[in-house]
Amino acid sequence: MPTALITGASRGIGQAAARLFAKNGWDLLLVARNEEALNSLGVELANSGCTVHCRSIDLSDQEAIVPGIEDLLAQGLCPSVLINNAGAAWTGDLLAMPIQRWQWLLQMNLTSVFQTCAAVVPVMRAAGGLVINVSSHASRNAFSQWGAYCTTKAALASFTRCLAEEERIHSIRACTLTLGSVNTSLWDSETVQSGFNRDAMLPVEQAAAALLQLASQPATQVIEDLTLMPATGAF
Repeated sequence: MPTALITGASRGIGQAAARLFAKNGWDLLLVARNEEALNSLGVELANSGCTVHCRSIDLSDQEAIVPGIEDLLAQGLCPSVLINNAGAAWTGDLLAMPIQRWQWLLQMNLTSVFQTCAAVVPVMRAAGGLVINVSSHASRNAFSQWGAYCTTKAALASFTRCLAEEERIHSIRACTLTLGSVNTSLWDSETVQSGFNRDAMLPVEQAAAALLQLASQPATQVIEDLTLMPATGAF
């Protein structure tokens, strides 16, 4: 069976993706901060017949990521697809943002992806593989009150292109799934203030289906970016 490593797997897009991948015959390596929710999901999916290993890792903690990923990989599964899905957001005046929040957002949306790739990709090189980084249309646009988020997602898109260029020699492909607004718990975060109509957003199941589409590509091709937007438009 193919194996996917998914971060942010205990809720939202990550949880929906884990369920869809399991339904389609994938083994799973799952990462999230919430250990109880993650283990509950792991039991649910293991009962469906796939092999699932879970590891609770706080991606905001630089020191926890590499040991946690190494412990997860030591369970015996080698991912053919890495999905960096976990992320965060902050809204407010860009230059009034506390430096601690700036550093936290960079860690969550960019540095943790770098650290995860650095721990996982070398293991994937022997058989080749695919890295999917979940990005946002904010990577291409400027939105008032969302400046820090836009900055991290733009940097993530550039990181993905550079990773693809360097790793091509090792048969590692890298791409982004660029999403418009998706109805997840991100909108309930204490760091996000928004009055957007959540009923107009993409459901997590559609984002998960796009991840499966990307993950299922033959090794001879790569969709460098798949952009998925709500039919109601950009917001």
